[in-house]
Amino acid sequence: MGERKQTLDEEFQGFVVHRWPQLMRTAFLLTGEQHAAEDLVQSSLERTYVSWRKVTAAGDPDAYVRRIMINAHARKHRRKLKEFLSFQDSAPIFEAADGPEQGDRMAQSDVRAALLQALSQLPLRQREAVVLRYWEDLSETQTAEAMGCSVGAVKSNAAKGIAKLRAIPVLTATVAARGEK
Repeated sequence: MGERKQTLDEEFQGFVVHRWPQLMRTAFLLTGEQHAAEDLVQSSLERTYVSWRKVTAAGDPDAYVRRIMINAHARKHRRKLKEFLSFQDSAPIFEAADGPEQGDRMAQSDVRAALLQALSQLPLRQREAVVLRYWEDLSETQTAEAMGCSVGAVKSNAAKGIAKLRAIPVLTATVAARGEK
């Protein structure tokens, strides 16, 4: 029994070390802030560890952890459906319509900040669908499993989310400027 537990602990540790960066990126896109993302990943991994034997038997630990993260994030924000990120400064992220040059890290940072601000304006389910479908590059079926909904709901939420993102002037100007170069 002790040797099996040690093996499970080592498997879990390997999973955490290997998947931490990806889990943090996903959590950051869901929460919009570093500390909240760390808390979300940590609490999700705590719940995963408790059920690690069952998780490994199911065969897809990534899907299991993503589902826990989505559920934990939704549960935390259920009462605040419209408030996901609180930016203290509501001024535009950048004024210029120029897209960032390949080596211009500051401009790339501005574009990233604009994208995060735009994601914050989406309702919870749309934000989850967009992050899982287009950032995590999950299939519609995998996204539906992670969100606990139907494939049709994923398609609908993702389409509405992308349409709202396309209507945000800062993102539209950035995409147009990148297309012209």
